Amino acid sequence: MTQSQTIMSGANAAFLEGLYEAYLADPQSVDPAWRDYFDEVRGGARETAHSPVQQAFLQLGTGRRAGAEAAPQGVSGAQQAAGALVTAYRVYGHISAQTNPLKMRPLPVVPELTPEYYGLSEADLSTPVQDGVFQGTLRDVLAQLQETYCGAIGFEYNYLPATERQWFQERIEASRGRGQYSAEERRRLLSKLNAAEGLERYLHIKYVGQKRFSLEGSESFIPLLDRLIQRAGQHGVKETVIGMAHRGRLNVLVNIFGKKPSDLFAEFEGKKRLSDDPEVAGDVKYHMGFSSDVRTPGGPMHLALAFNPSHLEIVSPVVHGSVRARQDRRGDTERRAVLPITVHGDAAVSGQGVVMETLNLSRLRGFTTGGAVRIVINNQIGFTISDPRDTRSSRYCTDVAKIANAPVLHVNGDDPEAVAFAGDLALEYRQTFGKDVFIDLISFRRHGHNEADDPTMTQPIMYREIRAHPGTRALYARTLEEAGVLAPGEADQLIERYRDQLDAGDAVVEEMENQEQSALAADWKSYTKTHWTDDTPTAVPEERLRELGLKLAQVPPGFTPHRGVKRVLDARAAMSRGEQPLDWGMGEMLAYASLLAEGYGVRLVGQDSGRGTFSHRHAVLHDQNAQDPLEEEYLSLAHLAPDQGRVEVIDSTLSEEAVMAYEYGFSTAEPKALVAWEAQFGDFANGAQAVIDQFLSAGESKWQRLSGLVLLLPHGYEGAGPEHSSARLERYLQLCAQKNMQVVVPSSAAQIFHLLRRQVLRPYRKPLIVMTPKSLLRHKLAMSPLSDLTGGRFCEVIGDPSVQQARRVVISSGKLHWELHEARDADKEGYAGTALVRLEQLYPFPAEALSAELARHPGAQVVWAQEEPQNQGAWLMIRDDLERALADGQTLTYVSRPRAASTAVGYASVHAQEQARVIAQALGEPVSREDFEAQIDLAEEAKAQG
Repeated sequence: MTQSQTIMSGANAAFLEGLYEAYLADPQSVDPAWRDYFDEVRGGARETAHSPVQQAFLQLGTGRRAGAEAAPQGVSGAQQAAGALVTAYRVYGHISAQTNPLKMRPLPVVPELTPEYYGLSEADLSTPVQDGVFQGTLRDVLAQLQETYCGAIGFEYNYLPATERQWFQERIEASRGRGQYSAEERRRLLSKLNAAEGLERYLHIKYVGQKRFSLEGSESFIPLLDRLIQRAGQHGVKETVIGMAHRGRLNVLVNIFGKKPSDLFAEFEGKKRLSDDPEVAGDVKYHMGFSSDVRTPGGPMHLALAFNPSHLEIVSPVVHGSVRARQDRRGDTERRAVLPITVHGDAAVSGQGVVMETLNLSRLRGFTTGGAVRIVINNQIGFTISDPRDTRSSRYCTDVAKIANAPVLHVNGDDPEAVAFAGDLALEYRQTFGKDVFIDLISFRRHGHNEADDPTMTQPIMYREIRAHPGTRALYARTLEEAGVLAPGEADQLIERYRDQLDAGDAVVEEMENQEQSALAADWKSYTKTHWTDDTPTAVPEERLRELGLKLAQVPPGFTPHRGVKRVLDARAAMSRGEQPLDWGMGEMLAYASLLAEGYGVRLVGQDSGRGTFSHRHAVLHDQNAQDPLEEEYLSLAHLAPDQGRVEVIDSTLSEEAVMAYEYGFSTAEPKALVAWEAQFGDFANGAQAVIDQFLSAGESKWQRLSGLVLLLPHGYEGAGPEHSSARLERYLQLCAQKNMQVVVPSSAAQIFHLLRRQVLRPYRKPLIVMTPKSLLRHKLAMSPLSDLTGGRFCEVIGDPSVQQARRVVISSGKLHWELHEARDADKEGYAGTALVRLEQLYPFPAEALSAELARHPGAQVVWAQEEPQNQGAWLMIRDDLERALADGQTLTYVSRPRAASTAVGYASVHAQEQARVIAQALGEPVSREDFEAQIDLAEEAKAQG
């Protein structure tokens, strides 16, 4: 951000405007520092005071001229009115534009667009005027403005920066608000319209009553999408990723992606499955994704349609994450070679909060994809709601676009050439300015929400008009016949030809490239048919770790870290030299550094990931003496080696749903990177539950989509209250089945080091859910010597070598283990026969490793101990697994807080009592060492006697 941008923000703007006005009137009247600044800004150019101009416009807009004599000298009243009208049409013309194919509601009247508003006489209207490309009599100019700004497209762009407004004005006004297309281009538009309508009618007859979420009424969407893809190729785009809900999805698959109609028909008939593997659940046909390569004038383009659940709009951030990963893989720093297109419904785009969250990401440095083309299939009805009094509070469903300063093109779906022009403008704008742009494709829905619904129950007036509508294809075919582009009867021949293609069952997209594995797509072959028990070395040589650790502790010359951070860096240098054990933050940072040094990528995103919510990570440092706020950061992970992997540590906005979905999308497109989303507190992930349920846990089973996304969820009962204690471990375990993901609770610096490295180095791509600690981040018992990183591995189960043939074995995870350890050490004699076992991985359950550990303690009482209430935490989900791991003669019981509606109490004193009770009950009554050893002797004697 420049100095000018900084001081001109917020409330400063009005103050500075007044100061500048005073400067223009008399430069000596302002402080010398401000005078120098304004001289520099002006750069010697002539400038006029703003207030008289503003006052003139105010009088023009609110007053009534008595006659031309009121105009400034040398300027006619008609000419002055012409300037005001041009401005009014640019700002308000979209309100009165002919964008709606349905006529059941009249267009609103905008007074500022009428000559009466300005008190113009017949003589004024007959006066010659000129304003830019608009010229003739004032009456002619009014007609030109009507044609340009109130035709089939309503242009909303006047809130954009001046350069962007000028860009739109030049393109809109020179062409009178619509494009000029050759006969060949017009025939292609009709061909795609014909395909869109033809497929829907074919399916309607062939598969009566089956759900397909028809595109009928919005068929112009297909020629729009086709034109965007073909022209994107001309603009240098090499990949296009599309996200959309179910409406029209089957049409896109067949008529854009080239899916064989025969395959679609087999799905309707129940003959085709995603896989014969019984572990694969599959999904309904209108949720399925697809990929293919097509020819464009700019060369081959890879197309990807994201898989999508029924949760409307949730796929949008997934698409953006996937696009970002593809851009990074290509080294596309300008973000022009991969294009995201997201498709929305009118009710969903204004009703679903994730739309706003995703738009808010669009221009942030850690998330931008160079803008998306966002198409709203606006059929003016959301399920059964169409009354404007119920649908939204804003004028348009697309008004959310304004938070991203994105232009909106409202276009009549019955005018395919206007739709094409909107698409051309949108694509060129995105490629030029790198920003989002909306196309509001205003159309209708010929059938109900699905083909079994009767919409006349709730929209009788709307559907009376829709029944009488001949269809966009028929209207456009008639237009082309009248223009001589089509011969009489040719449109009917196109219908028959397309129907024959569907009967044949082969791909109907002529531009299809080789349908084998695309060289433009990521290769996931090496990540299939792997197992969670596959072992991969994760240790790193000591010399390498020392080198990396010292680099993590360094800052550039002249960089002044915060004094608290300086202490952390000094400690990390000592840890690297082996002078003191490694804490959690150092173990984690060394995992990232070692992966980067080996050429893998690391992307860590969360609401405080640079520093760490609990100030443990300090991956991103800030120069305390910096002068430029844009140059105060230092990321040591980015300065390890010339050929290291790509690293991003990003402090995200306060969004869970969109950001987690974004990172999921990124992980599905980049298998060779560690991609992690970190919650500020573990239970904040609740806000992204749809992402966890629909994508993370079920994406592989439904769609065969792999993801290695890591969720870092701070978890632990430390008296911080209901919302800052539990990461809701039980919810993840409830979702676990068919080896769909991993749930772990690491308890030391070495464990998190090996765990994060294993996630990337092992060719096993499943989501990893990590219950990360809070108090353990600096706990001495959770520290690890450097030797644990230069050797060893992630251990799913960690036994207790200090106790042999224990009478009581307490199994726990995370922080509670160390609290039990401290309590046992406080009475070593009393608990000499109590072994403490750490269960570090809860799913997939390490039955073999746990059984082996329990077998060391025959006849022992086995206790599962957890901090969480009985109805929460791991107990109810792993009880059967624990019982199967018991050795002969062992019994199982549990210790926890009582069942509770809330995760935790809100009072520190009550928490302390509860925690002490859990620890005491888990350890049980103390038994002297003498009695314990006597029990061992008796057991050995009994064993010897058989």
